[in-house]
Amino acid sequence: MQSFQQDCVALALRQYRRGHTSRRTLLRGLAALGAIAAGSEAAAQAERQLVMVNWGGLANEGFGKFYGAPFLAETPGWKVAQDSTGPATGRIRSMVESGRTTWDLCDSSASGANLLGKLGLATKIDYSIVDRGNVIGPGFALEYGAAPYSFSSVLVYDSAKFPTGPTSWADFWDTRKFPGTRLLRRDATCTLEAALMSMGRDPAALYPVDTRAALKRVLELRRNLVMWTNGSESEQLMRTGEAVMGQIWHTRATVLEKESNGRFKFLWNQAILQPGIFVIPKGNPGGEMAQRLLASMLAKPEPQVGLLGLLGNGPTNPRAAALVPAELRRFNPTDPENAKQQVVIDGAWWGENYQAVNQDYIDAVTG
Repeated sequence: MQSFQQDCVALALRQYRRGHTSRRTLLRGLAALGAIAAGSEAAAQAERQLVMVNWGGLANEGFGKFYGAPFLAETPGWKVAQDSTGPATGRIRSMVESGRTTWDLCDSSASGANLLGKLGLATKIDYSIVDRGNVIGPGFALEYGAAPYSFSSVLVYDSAKFPTGPTSWADFWDTRKFPGTRLLRRDATCTLEAALMSMGRDPAALYPVDTRAALKRVLELRRNLVMWTNGSESEQLMRTGEAVMGQIWHTRATVLEKESNGRFKFLWNQAILQPGIFVIPKGNPGGEMAQRLLASMLAKPEPQVGLLGLLGNGPTNPRAAALVPAELRRFNPTDPENAKQQVVIDGAWWGENYQAVNQDYIDAVTG
């Protein structure tokens, strides 16, 4: 299953190929990739060096420029190496359990942070170093991780099919008023929340998720449903008309809206806002300095705005919204006008329940 982080990388590479990102930016990313090609273990063992692990491609450029460089400016003598081999939860677990941790800071998720913490595989965030005031809310500063970026799962629709479009998940489920095929991710996260909201459940009281009711609601769409497994597929299924509306990541919805001159539209109303959580693996070689790097990533709003422009990731510093250029505010998930319409995902609940609930979901939609 493709993660949101991996999809941002794929999307950025496509934007380069279409001439929307400079060659210089791409080459910097490739140079960063080459710099760690000898392996993250050697990098982690280098003196006074922190290894930040991402999902590859232009994330090297983005994280290096907007996270690593500001930290280096205030911490002489240290380096931040970008490792693009992918910090999957299973890889972090294998590394820590083997006693050979070579990573310092990893791009994960709220549910991943809670799971790793529960298993004793992640380091607690030291909030005497990391300032909770530098994030927009408690869901972005967890016990075992904190979020320097955000993203959302939104409702997108084809306005050529529906000049008067849907306004909520209730409309998404209304196949009489809005006939046609629906598009959902082959993953329970955010799908079940949308299902509950479509039934009139209070967005402020979705957790714990009533999985039985939500799964039953999803199955009502079975005859009008296609599933996506990666971001490019979700975009393509909308573009070709195989689906008339869907729940997809806001970054893909942004591309659809821009490149279709507004034919494809998306809603912030009842979207699910998710923190892009970074975790510190247990026994990381950089020790406390990883906490200080994370603190730096959260503290500076300007680099987060830069990352929004490059990869589409939303800022999480509360001072960032005022710095976002006017043309990007519509597409910023944490813009105050956009954020207040959304539900913040409960990463703690998903951390406890994801594996079992997701399997039930997959069995239901494919059975």
